Amino acid sequence: MSQAFAHEEVVVRRGSRSGLPLIVAVHSRALGPAVGGCRLRRYDSRQDGLADALRLSEAMTYKAAVAGLDFGGGKSVIALDKETELTAGLREAALEDLGELIASFQGSYRTGPDIGTGPQDMVVLRRFSPYAYCAPEEHGGTGNSGGPTATGVLAALHAGARHVFGDASCTGRTVVISGFGSVGSGIAADLAAEGAHVVVSDVEQSRRDAALSSGYGWVEPDQALSTPADILVPAAVGGVLDAATVPRLTAPLVVGPANNQLTEESVADALAERGIVWIPDYVASAGGIVYALSRESENHSHEAAQKRVEGIGDTVGHVLDLARSTGVTPLRAAQQIAERRLTSAASPVRGD
Repeated sequence: MSQAFAHEEVVVRRGSRSGLPLIVAVHSRALGPAVGGCRLRRYDSRQDGLADALRLSEAMTYKAAVAGLDFGGGKSVIALDKETELTAGLREAALEDLGELIASFQGSYRTGPDIGTGPQDMVVLRRFSPYAYCAPEEHGGTGNSGGPTATGVLAALHAGARHVFGDASCTGRTVVISGFGSVGSGIAADLAAEGAHVVVSDVEQSRRDAALSSGYGWVEPDQALSTPADILVPAAVGGVLDAATVPRLTAPLVVGPANNQLTEESVADALAERGIVWIPDYVASAGGIVYALSRESENHSHEAAQKRVEGIGDTVGHVLDLARSTGVTPLRAAQQIAERRLTSAASPVRGD
């Protein structure tokens, strides 16, 4: 991805009801309306919130392009400072403010849950715009996207295993999963059922008992990257792979749903130099958006949408084959695939 941001549209507004800073960043509409989740979190400064929106919206452009979706990339952020108490009333007011802002895009920016928001929050946004995906099923949405995201990661993981080990099966392999939330726990359950030795880690110590009672191993967060493993699955926060952590890795395959795993693109070269295959996060984590858009925007059945999610394995195979044949990193191969679609795309669209 480019080092300089070249976004089509960025709107920063203070909510009239909440008084909180709202940011909508649209990176590209070259392939279709921009789509990207709504993030509600605390930042040290409004500038940090803006930087987050810019970076994540660019990643969404590449995620949609590589996944073969006819959508562009965007992101919305409700930025809290460290002193603001997020009461239920303030939360609803902020979501109403954002819903009003999203409605002003007339369908050219569409959202869904992200860090700090969930399906119920999409119900509030839908008071103003129909373009809020993953609301609860009783409200016409597809609900929590954790299941499809986990399915997509597993498809990517098996494709990566075939490339690295010559066999897609994870039976008998040690898999360390860093992050035991809804997506990480789903991945863990499926891998354990397959016969993998699963070791998990999470900053929330309360999840330790649940992990142990499920029969998984447990390591502290500061040991997760260096724990001997065949496969490492980053499933929590981003920014975990940098010049200091790459030398500590033991797993020859790294693939997971956490966004922005690399602190900078040069880390992809450092991973390759160590012989570690890293599946770009925006390729592996596309299952949630592929499923939601297939169901809610393109009216596919559950079975058809699930099949598209499982197709992420084919996408990963294509990325890894291109990387191997051309001598580039998987990151650069994924970028090339996305950039070919973006370059050949029609003029940007607004709305449907």
